[in-house]
Amino acid sequence: MLTQKATPDLNRYVLPIPERVPPHDTPMNAKEARPPAPKSFLRPPTGAPNVLIILIDDMGFGASSAFGGPCEMPTAERVAKEGIRFTRFHTTALCSPSRQALLCGRNHHTVNMGGITEVATAMPGNTGLRPDTCATIAQILKYNGYNTGAFGKMHQTPTWETSSSGPFDHWPTGDGFEKFYGFLGGDTNQYAPPLVDGVTPIEQPKSIEDGYHLTEDLVDQVINWTGSLQTFTPDKPWFAYLAFGATHAPHHVPKDWIDKYKGRFDHGYNRQREITFEKQKNLGVIPADAELTVSTEWLPEWDELTDDDRKVSCRLAETYAAFASHTDHHVGRLLDTLETRGALDNTLVIYILGDNGSSAEAGPYGTFNEMAFQNSIGMTTADILPRLDEIGGPNAFNHMPSGWAHAMNTPYQWSKIVASHWGGTRVGMTMRWPERIKAKGEMRHQFHHLIDIAPTILELAGIPEPDFVNGIQQKPMEGTSLAYLFEEAEAEDRRTTQYFEIGCNRGIYHEGWTAMTMHRLPWPDKRETVGEIEDDTWELYGPDDWTQAHNIADKNPEMLRRLQDRFLIEAAKYNVLPLDPRQRERFDARVAGRPDLLNGRTSMTFQPGMTRMNENTVPNIKNTDFTVVAKIEPGTEPANGALIAQGGKFGGWSLYAKDGVLAYAHNWVGLETFIVRASAPLPKDAREIVLEFKYDGGGAGKGGEVTFRADGKALGSGRVEKTVPAIFSFDDFMDIGQDNGEPVIEDYGPAGSRFSGVIDSVSITIGAESHHDHDLLLKAKYAKQ
Repeated sequence: MLTQKATPDLNRYVLPIPERVPPHDTPMNAKEARPPAPKSFLRPPTGAPNVLIILIDDMGFGASSAFGGPCEMPTAERVAKEGIRFTRFHTTALCSPSRQALLCGRNHHTVNMGGITEVATAMPGNTGLRPDTCATIAQILKYNGYNTGAFGKMHQTPTWETSSSGPFDHWPTGDGFEKFYGFLGGDTNQYAPPLVDGVTPIEQPKSIEDGYHLTEDLVDQVINWTGSLQTFTPDKPWFAYLAFGATHAPHHVPKDWIDKYKGRFDHGYNRQREITFEKQKNLGVIPADAELTVSTEWLPEWDELTDDDRKVSCRLAETYAAFASHTDHHVGRLLDTLETRGALDNTLVIYILGDNGSSAEAGPYGTFNEMAFQNSIGMTTADILPRLDEIGGPNAFNHMPSGWAHAMNTPYQWSKIVASHWGGTRVGMTMRWPERIKAKGEMRHQFHHLIDIAPTILELAGIPEPDFVNGIQQKPMEGTSLAYLFEEAEAEDRRTTQYFEIGCNRGIYHEGWTAMTMHRLPWPDKRETVGEIEDDTWELYGPDDWTQAHNIADKNPEMLRRLQDRFLIEAAKYNVLPLDPRQRERFDARVAGRPDLLNGRTSMTFQPGMTRMNENTVPNIKNTDFTVVAKIEPGTEPANGALIAQGGKFGGWSLYAKDGVLAYAHNWVGLETFIVRASAPLPKDAREIVLEFKYDGGGAGKGGEVTFRADGKALGSGRVEKTVPAIFSFDDFMDIGQDNGEPVIEDYGPAGSRFSGVIDSVSITIGAESHHDHDLLLKAKYAKQ
């Protein structure tokens, strides 16, 4: 690869770099002119490398074989052997916050990403809007002469800005990425993702039947993009951010990969923790005197499960491991391609094995449908066992049991969302770049965090942290570069304090000590009673307790008090306060207080053909009364197909016609589908169809009465016993006149979901009041006072 020549005498502290036009002679006739030298292309400082960040989703410290885990990941091992393994590297414990912190080099509350974008609030630290004072590493690199591309999961765009109206400032292309190919959201169907190229929704390049899988597609995109850059501008470095949907649920992976793991988890998750723990000691990723933390009393021991429980549990674990190996295989394909092109050794590879710990959200028995636990609905073995052979395929949205997540976080306590403990925040990270990282296969045990990645990239590229970006003075980055560790394995830690907080699970690391409190479980459990945040019990662990195995809060209350004070200091400094204990009711913008695209409206009218509308950009019909009015021409034949559909086979609803009869279907997280059919056929001259849903009230997820009318004439009514309380889907959206993606129901008939008549418009009007369990809890609390 050609070595780039830096553009001389540039003020890189102000971005975009101001253009300077040197004085020159300007005659009347251009033929007589002596023009200045041709303008040079903008390039970063000489020697700046390509940068490749690979981010795996929902993978704990003890999952990858590179850190002693059961998931075979030879490419991660390769990067570690050819570079450095970082053994105390930390995340925020949740996806959107981790990703924004990574890309901005600042704490997640500083960049207003205290939770996922779908539950943003009006409070500073949680608004979901990256401040202009906090430019991303992509913006900085682009303005310094890099090409920049993002591929895969981008879960930082505010949900109310994801419609075709934008604005697009906080889309990946607005965050500094010249190229974006992937999806906006928390997770996606790996076989049928809602792909976006730039800001344009597109169809996937091939079908499920033809073998499509998102992971393979993403790697193909990076290979093609970097190849074209090498052709056109071989002297210009690039930054590629490859953020897989893997290994977040749904754990979708071809069956032949699952078969490779058959029987390998039959010993159970308790034994797996012991196996992984010993391997970690042998590798040196934990100290020889580290202790394995005990299992939580909230999870059953492996030998307490029934034979059927264990059968389902093993299959779900096998599928997760296969998903991880499949992803790593395609990372290897990318690195092999770069090596063949001669570009790998000029590329800084940062392989981050998790944006948080492994996810325990599916509960003790796992789930066939991830959207169930997103709505705090647990599944049992009896729900999953009949569909065991479908796990990992397109008809499932599966996720593994909490016990296996705990095993994948070995040797630590807890899991994703639990920001208080290392099981939620500590992940494996490997890095290679032969030009600067001469160490091969070495460990670094210093304490570091995602916010340290951006400063590391800038130092290695020779680019200063800017003072101004787009005319806005910047907040200093809060991370510190890792480059000091490349040649000094025993260097003193440069990060001595770090707070953690997600969903009121919170903690503080300070000079080796840790203090923390877990506010609530990371999975739905009816046995749990969640108290007030002021009453949470704190734990304390000393500097010599690598795994947080021995709580010494009772033995050293003075130190605990000092660390609690330190947490409050950091929380005040970085916009963590006020702590927000609310849960699924924050999916409702009216409750959370974030901007709502309806902007006070209670009605929205849609045109025919409008499709793939994120549920955060349309009226929220959950937990409230609503009315749908469709103006149509049914045609001469009995009407068929969807008038409007939202969500898909794992949760959603549809108003449709079947053989000339109206019907309303409510798919309750894939477990039950309630269908109400009109008792009279739709008149052939009908022009206005009305569906009224009268919600029962009394909390979230209750049922309601359905009534159909056509041109004012009653066509029938019926009842739905329960409804989805919080979210239909992260990746299957609202469509008019069709049901794209994975359909809500299979009842549309052989002609499919497209409506057979003509639609003029469809409108939704929602009630003024929405009902949530949080409201009932507040009423009960104040009734006691």
